[in-house]
Amino acid sequence: MFDTLFKHLEQKVKLEEQEKALIPVFFKTKKLKKRQFLFQEGDYCKQLAFVSKGIVKSYTTDDKGNDHINLFGWEGWWVSDFRSFICNEKAILSIDAIEDSELLLISKDKYEQLLEAVPIMERYFRILYQNSLVTKDRRLISSNTYTAEEKYKELINTYPFIQQKVPQHLIASYLGVTPETISRIKKNL
Repeated sequence: MFDTLFKHLEQKVKLEEQEKALIPVFFKTKKLKKRQFLFQEGDYCKQLAFVSKGIVKSYTTDDKGNDHINLFGWEGWWVSDFRSFICNEKAILSIDAIEDSELLLISKDKYEQLLEAVPIMERYFRILYQNSLVTKDRRLISSNTYTAEEKYKELINTYPFIQQKVPQHLIASYLGVTPETISRIKKNL
C-alpha cells in the first residue's frame, strides 16, 4: 500500500532509506468499498487520507439533497476536510468511494510527529499545499469564467482517464452542470 505514497513523495522530495522505513509507522490503512464513507458532513474529520488505490469523491449536499462535488481523489491524491482537520470543527464535506479504494490515514497527532521525525516531510507538505492553492485558483477561475464546454475540455485534457473511471453524472456535478449538458457537449465534440 505504501508504494504509491513513496512514488508520490519522491516526485517532490528526496527520501533517505531510514526515512522510508520510518514513514509507515505514522499511518493506518483503511479499505473502502464502493459508496462507503470515509466520513460524512457533520462528523469531525480526524485524519488526512492518502489514496493509494481507487477513487473517492469529496462533496457537499444542498438542502434539496443534491451533491456538489468538490474534488475527485485518485491514486496519489490526499483528501480530507482540511478545515475540520485543522480547526477541529464539524466537517462540511463528505467523502466516499466511487470504487473500491485503499487509503493511508494519518491523524493530526501522528502528522505532527511525522513532521518532527522526518523533517523533509515539512517541505513535501509545503509543496503539496502550494500546488493545491494553484489548483483551487484554476478551478475557481474556470468555474466563474469558462463555458460548460470549456470546463469539460479542460477537465478531459488534464485528466484524460476520468471518462473511463468516473460516471458522467459525477463529472457533471463536479463541473456544476447537468448530465444532459455533458451528453450534449460530448455529442458536439
